[in-house]
Amino acid sequence: MEEQAAKIRIDELREILRENSRRYYVDNAPTMSDFEFDQLMHELERLEAEFPQFDSPDSPTRRVGSDLDAPMGANAEAGARQGFVQRPHRYPMLSLGNTYSLGEIEEFAARADKTLDGTAFTYSCELKFDGTAICLTYRDGKLVQALTRGDGVQGDDVTDNVRRISSIPQQLRGDYPAEFEIRGEILMPYAAFDALNREREAQEEAPFANPRNAASGSLKLINPEEVARRGLICTLYHIPAESVTFDSHSQALDAAARWGLPVSGERRICRNIGEIKDYIDHWDQARKYLPYATDGIVVKINELACQRALGYTAKSPRWAVAYKFKAEQACTELLSIDYQVGRTGAVTPVANLAPVQLSGTVVKRATLNNADQMALLDIRVGDWVFVEKGGEIIPKITGIDPGHRSAGAQAPVFPDRCPDCGTPLVKAETEAKWFCPNQDGCPMQIKGRLLHFVSRKAMDILAGEMTIEQFYASGLARTAADLYDISKYQLLSLEGWQDRAAQRFLDSLEASKQVPFERVLFALGIRYVGETTAKGLARHFGSIDALSEASQEQLLEVDDVGEVIARSVFEFLHAPAHQEQIARLRAAGLRFEGAGQDAAVSDALAGKTVVISGNFSISRERMKDLIVAHGGKAGSSVSAKTAFLLAGTKPGPEKLRKCEKLGIPVLSEEEFRALLPEGSDENTGRERQGLSAAFARVGSEERSVAPIAEERSLPSRPKNEELIEEPTLF
Repeated sequence: MEEQAAKIRIDELREILRENSRRYYVDNAPTMSDFEFDQLMHELERLEAEFPQFDSPDSPTRRVGSDLDAPMGANAEAGARQGFVQRPHRYPMLSLGNTYSLGEIEEFAARADKTLDGTAFTYSCELKFDGTAICLTYRDGKLVQALTRGDGVQGDDVTDNVRRISSIPQQLRGDYPAEFEIRGEILMPYAAFDALNREREAQEEAPFANPRNAASGSLKLINPEEVARRGLICTLYHIPAESVTFDSHSQALDAAARWGLPVSGERRICRNIGEIKDYIDHWDQARKYLPYATDGIVVKINELACQRALGYTAKSPRWAVAYKFKAEQACTELLSIDYQVGRTGAVTPVANLAPVQLSGTVVKRATLNNADQMALLDIRVGDWVFVEKGGEIIPKITGIDPGHRSAGAQAPVFPDRCPDCGTPLVKAETEAKWFCPNQDGCPMQIKGRLLHFVSRKAMDILAGEMTIEQFYASGLARTAADLYDISKYQLLSLEGWQDRAAQRFLDSLEASKQVPFERVLFALGIRYVGETTAKGLARHFGSIDALSEASQEQLLEVDDVGEVIARSVFEFLHAPAHQEQIARLRAAGLRFEGAGQDAAVSDALAGKTVVISGNFSISRERMKDLIVAHGGKAGSSVSAKTAFLLAGTKPGPEKLRKCEKLGIPVLSEEEFRALLPEGSDENTGRERQGLSAAFARVGSEERSVAPIAEERSLPSRPKNEELIEEPTLF
């Protein structure tokens, strides 16, 4: 490859890898498989070795994945917290080099043997757990600190949440050191994962893609008691050699087990490459029956003196490597296809499969998304289909085995009428989904909206799927307003209701009257209006009356509201049935005003889009609220329309480079606060510093953003509602 072509490809690979690393670690929404990502990383490594003149310290090949540079923003799980205190790691937490090739495992062993120059050593082979990494510190036998990996240098302090994980002891036993660190993985077992996703699907929330994402999101929740409810477990696999005095890694872990720590019992000491291969072959099959997710095998040099001799690269230890399993695939029969109706009327085809074991769970169903995907797969009932999961994705059908197709098999016909109420389906040209337009008469839509209304992110009323089904069947509730008319006498007349349960439900109804307007607006279930959009509408208009009086053109003035959302909001609020429901909810005592523009502190940032990066004296969410309170808009990415970048400690290097390229000012937190009126925030007494010149370099006119939320799978969720994930450690 010529030098110029190599430079272009290196730059392209770095950009692709950085973007997908962000999606994996920060957005929790990877768009490529681990295998594809690793292949691109290996290609970049080869090119950088061949063309060292293009070496860069910021290359993905030399940096550990991190979530510390990016704010959580609107895409975090409801209940997730930003602004955890960040503390330094005593010893850096690095990532592992990985391979899918047994030949590269042989090369790893050969390099170690050559470097150690005849010194005898063994290998510790262990399962590679697919969870979120954790570093625990014990002092005098008591758990005193739990840190996520973060960027490898510092991590988020999640000690309070980790204390709620039952498998992690608060007090050790036996002859433990006075102080030491131990590292491992927080996991969500398949059973807990499936239960959590069933709960989310009942609320028409996007299910977690895999147990790793679920574990990571759960570890960052605000409420430690909710963390305890998620069923997380922990397995520990590494004590930094500097922390304790042992001759080998296996001795250290054996001691940790005696102290009462949850250490994996699936380790094996291997003496040669043949034994390593046997261990890999065994677990490539046996992993299917584990109760938790694994995605490979870790091979470590066992003797600590040898580890110290081999040392580290900037990113990884030279004494360990991960062999990763390829995505697991199964072939099973497609028994039938159901067509399910969501709360917004979207009709989603769901494949019913002959039960098959896949990544530790029995898979019986897989979404087919929409009619277009069914046509693309050319699928038939009775086909044998390939299903993948591999720890990376929710089970999905990736293809068919044409050799198993019976003669005369007919392609399924997507229904032209609602499978629940019989109403003719409709489909917009710009959408892939078919919809039932009978919003107020379709039973599945009605029950779906009721479930959405009572969900924790909305009104937080104590009612689940079975309760809503009971209310609907008995005629007690057809709309959200009906819930507030239910009496204790009516509850006690229903099967299974006792006095205490009835009172708890009524108490939760009463408490819901304090839910702020933006959540009430979200709870109404307006199509395309997620939490973020509801918050923007509530803050812009301030009340349901002002929102109802707004024209579609005025709705378009709200950030991130485009024509599709504006039309949906306008039509919903002008439908007589919905107007009646809102009037009844208001009469019941719900809040339909507040958080409007009149709550703004000043217009010091009016017309300015501010992008933030790094860490500040307050949480990033509070910093964004501060920007909005002074008339500004908190942007997510740097563009030519960005007024300035607000940079805290450890700002993202990509954002800094883009600001330099576009000539966009970069302000510190102190400089930012100097722009605000004196005394308008908690740090009073700051003098204004003449920084208006910084604004003069960029225009104040902002770009209109109009995303179209899609319902891509069962259940529906606006595409900007994503989840945060912690990186995985060795």
